[in-house]
Amino acid sequence: MGTNVSTNFITCPAQPAKTLGIKLPFLVMIIKNLKKYFTFEVQVLDDKNVRRRFRASNYQSSTRVKPFICTMPMRLDEGWNQIQFNLSDFTRRAYGTNYIETLRVQIHANCRIRRIYFSDRLYSEEELPPEFKLFLPVPKANNATSNEQQKAPLQPAEQSM
Repeated sequence: MGTNVSTNFITCPAQPAKTLGIKLPFLVMIIKNLKKYFTFEVQVLDDKNVRRRFRASNYQSSTRVKPFICTMPMRLDEGWNQIQFNLSDFTRRAYGTNYIETLRVQIHANCRIRRIYFSDRLYSEEELPPEFKLFLPVPKANNATSNEQQKAPLQPAEQSM
């Protein structure tokens, strides 16, 4: 958490000269809305060998596409949010080029991160392991004499990374 969203961030990889080299086109983040300014940025490489950045934030109202950066608004719901970002589609629509790989991810203040992962496609909740789901199943104490397992209502996980 920080008061200055532009100077308070984490980045991966930490070394500026290194890159992630992730070729999977879907970025998925499970983020908790802390009701403060929040932004994230993803740097990709396209088939023209140009580094492009996509920046989404909850304090912007319009989308702007410039030669090396595309900024766009993002709305977060109360509590936990799953942000699904199709990097291939955004690269094609914003620049008319093809996504090659993700070079860097930067998450700025003010959110709680539960999970960030890349995938080859979007997976349904049923296909995901529990720790990758937006809501984790909460085990319920079974006081009944029945052998049937009861399903607990889904509750948001309150994990902090």
